[in-house]
Amino acid sequence: MASHDSRTSRSLRLLSLGRLLAVSVALLSPALSAKGQISFTSAIDLSLRNSPRVKVAEDDVRKAQAVLLETKSVFIPSIVAGGGAGASSGITLNVPTIFTINAQSLVFNSSQRDYIRAARSGLEAATLALTNVREQIAEDAAVSYLSLDRTQKREGAMADEYRFAVRLVAIVQERFDAGLDTDRELKKARRTLVQIRLLQLQLEDEKASLRDHLARLTGLPGSNLETVPESVPSSAAFRAPEKASADAYRDTPEVLSAQANARAKWQTAFGDSRYTWRPQITFDAQYGRISPINNVSTYYNLNGNYNTLAAGIQIQLPFLDRTRRAKGREAMADAQHAAHELDFLRDQQGESRLKVSHNVAELEAKVELAELDAGIAQDDLNAMSVQVKADGGNSAPPMTPKDEQNVHIQERQRFIDSLDAKLQLQEAEISLLRQTTGLNEWLRSLVVTTVAPVPR
Repeated sequence: MASHDSRTSRSLRLLSLGRLLAVSVALLSPALSAKGQISFTSAIDLSLRNSPRVKVAEDDVRKAQAVLLETKSVFIPSIVAGGGAGASSGITLNVPTIFTINAQSLVFNSSQRDYIRAARSGLEAATLALTNVREQIAEDAAVSYLSLDRTQKREGAMADEYRFAVRLVAIVQERFDAGLDTDRELKKARRTLVQIRLLQLQLEDEKASLRDHLARLTGLPGSNLETVPESVPSSAAFRAPEKASADAYRDTPEVLSAQANARAKWQTAFGDSRYTWRPQITFDAQYGRISPINNVSTYYNLNGNYNTLAAGIQIQLPFLDRTRRAKGREAMADAQHAAHELDFLRDQQGESRLKVSHNVAELEAKVELAELDAGIAQDDLNAMSVQVKADGGNSAPPMTPKDEQNVHIQERQRFIDSLDAKLQLQEAEISLLRQTTGLNEWLRSLVVTTVAPVPR
């Protein structure tokens, strides 16, 4: 008798817990409605603008531009002016001047052209690296947004599932008290409830983590960040264009950047190797005003002319420079390293592209299977509703409240499974898009609907 009273007490506590949960959700609903919404394309755009990695890559591009300008500027004369005055005794070792103006520039150097080509390739590599970083950030933002959107859809389904599980425990408890169900059935029902609650807690943690990550990407406050489901592109928009083979796709910006970097290394090494035994021609010019306060006319016949001007071409022929030769070997080793790294990246690109292509095909089948399971579960739920409403003339065994809750729980679970499968497919399709058409081109092809963060 005491055992029966204990079970009844537990049943009442579970029902009270369910009512308390429902009341808590109702009280919290007004507070949870004040959310900041952001659309799919806006989240990606803000991530690209806010990302420190993108800003670092932009700094690298500006640096590469300055390096290219530096290699060209050696042909433009640099002009330096200086002056001063002071007393002297006796003949001066150098003709004292009040001020001098010096100009100097490179006229010809066979290696300099290679250095300019290397700088151009370096700028190309930096620009492609920026494109690659932008696509990485765009992919991260897109996947994070889709994941957050999925958690929002899962929340409602899991809340329904939890409500059905609470009702199921109460029903099984009543049947157990009446001797219609075993203790094992009651444990199974409770296990279902606890498992769903655990999944809810994990979902809350996942949602908080996704909000925080997306907030850091976009620079927006993350506590109330929510997605706009209508802004997510259709399933057809995620599909990469089909081509004859994986080799028909373009190289990714990462590979193209490595290729340009390798080319820059080779051009630098080639320029260093041509330094010796090749003439170097420079232009020099100087103007000075001789100082009249140092008795220069006593020692030099100036004929009253205190201006001095000199201009000319200087030719040098280096024939032994071990330092430059060692630098050339160093540059050659760097070039070979960059070439081998390029081969490695190309191999990785081919393997990854093939793997993702196959993965997309498998996930498409998985999504189709999950959607069929969800459809079957919905059909079972509809059939159950018809059976519950039917009169006693139906020859099928009557549907119990316990069976009804189990069907509801199964239908919600199948719906959640279909959401998870769709997210996995979208992630794989985004990865394939990045490796084929490029995410920047794909994003430009979407219909941009910017929704600024506004309160609901």
